[in-house]
Amino acid sequence: MIAKGTKIKPAEGKLGVLIVGLGAVATTFIAGVEAIKKNKSKPIGSLTQIGRIRLGRRTEERNPLIKEFVPLASLNDLVFGAWDIFPDNAYEAAVKAQVLKSEDLLPIRAELESIKPWKAVFDPNYIRKIEGPNVKTGKNKKDLADQIIADIEKFRTEKNISRLVMIWCGSTEVYITPQEVHKNIKNFEKGLETNDSSIAPSMIYAYAALKSKISYCNGAPNLTVDIPALQELALENHCAISGKDFKTGQTLMKTILAPGLKARMLGIDGWFSSNILGNRDGEVLDDPDSFKTKEESKLSVLDNILQPELYPDLYGHLYHKVRIHYYPPRGDNKEGWDNIDIAGWLGYPMQLKIDFLCRDSILAAPLVLDLVLFTDLAQRAGMKGIQEWLSFYYKSPMTAPGLYAEHNLFIQEMKLKNTLRYLMGEEQITHLGLEYYE
Repeated sequence: MIAKGTKIKPAEGKLGVLIVGLGAVATTFIAGVEAIKKNKSKPIGSLTQIGRIRLGRRTEERNPLIKEFVPLASLNDLVFGAWDIFPDNAYEAAVKAQVLKSEDLLPIRAELESIKPWKAVFDPNYIRKIEGPNVKTGKNKKDLADQIIADIEKFRTEKNISRLVMIWCGSTEVYITPQEVHKNIKNFEKGLETNDSSIAPSMIYAYAALKSKISYCNGAPNLTVDIPALQELALENHCAISGKDFKTGQTLMKTILAPGLKARMLGIDGWFSSNILGNRDGEVLDDPDSFKTKEESKLSVLDNILQPELYPDLYGHLYHKVRIHYYPPRGDNKEGWDNIDIAGWLGYPMQLKIDFLCRDSILAAPLVLDLVLFTDLAQRAGMKGIQEWLSFYYKSPMTAPGLYAEHNLFIQEMKLKNTLRYLMGEEQITHLGLEYYE
């Protein structure tokens, strides 16, 4: 366990951000960082950049910016590298993604054009709806992992990188469950050499990162680092891993609303969720097996928050349905529609309807930034393995074996901020408050 007020290595030198998938989310993130660096925009949505943290008693009025309280890397020190199955540079990819306007992209065009993706590891058995020409070939999956490691080392050397974090911003892979090859690192490395079909591309990237002593974040609901083999490797090489699937639109709303309804002991009979989106993510999720992976991630949230086993009268018969529909005209501007059937006093019914006209990549981009900076902080603080305090950013948080995942957004926020206080030697905030009335 890391000691309270632990000595954290300073954020010196450049921080390399290794991105798997140079699509809508990644280019929106990179473009946003470059625009903010030029003072052409504000980092709205980023806790690390504009969030504050209370320290001590309320009467002390100590509320510093988080980025001034903990030693985070500066945006000016971020350097980007990426893999993608399409050869488009970051500017070309951003134009095609149609998330940001041309007037926002043109001032940073040179910076974006300088980011050209390396050939990617791709397996059509895991992502079936898209294909591209910028793909690695190799004699086996071990060879592909070695090629990724070579890309990383070349990037580290050429860009004079001090530290690195890898983050998956790629598509959702088909649904798989843990197999024998995933049980330990010995089995896994043998599976790489024998081209085991249960080793997904995302696992190859995660293995390459962890083997290179680089922490890994998973922005999709893919199995990836949930397996014992890669968790073992993360501990062995002192790397941080944390959750999966960025918590953006509809699920973000669920983790805000469900805790509130539960806090007031209101019953919920049904929660129907429907989504339409037209970006590459929507196209991939049009495949039933990829949707199954996403569905598992989205469905788990309510069960964990509402605890129907403890409150059977309120939530024991909850009917929860999630649907995602690929609708090309909508592009990246996703619409998430929810119908919630609520039971109140004496069982009388009520309804809540939400229509969230959101921008998927706009919501995801600041999460990418925060995860990169906090993960780098964790590694410099000597934290390794599962980082549950980063649950705030994920639909599917990771926990130690035997623990249930905490999905309540407000508890997650408290856990994150208390972890920062602990690292910096400050007292935890319990919100008890009785001391003010003694």
